Amino acid sequence: MIALDTNILIYACDKADLKRQQVALDLVSNARDGVLLWQVACEFVAASRKLRSQGFTTVEAWGRLADYLALFPLILPTAGAFERARILHTEDQCSFWDAMIVAACLECGVTRPLLGGHARPRRSLAA
Repeated sequence: MIALDTNILIYACDKADLKRQQVALDLVSNARDGVLLWQVACEFVAASRKLRSQGFTTVEAWGRLADYLALFPLILPTAGAFERARILHTEDQCSFWDAMIVAACLECGVTRPLLGGHARPRRSLAA
């Protein structure tokens, strides 16, 4: 199972770097066993404000989120994700938000998080 990171979803909408946009679009279209984490869905709408200068509106962000939800099942957070996130955050020095994403992946059985930023957990998700 694959989880797409917020950055990949943003890059798929970002016209500033067409090569990066195409890579992100390819990742989205090829993630056949993908899931959309609740946190990523929320972050996508919030982060889309960075694309305003390109004319990408809040209405378009919500529309694109609807497109993503049509492609991928939404995964809601669990209570167990917080303990996993605490360990990743305090022991592996992941940022809090990245730890939350990785913990959610662990909780729902994601084995391949596609991370578009700098999140690189030290622990394997297969473990």
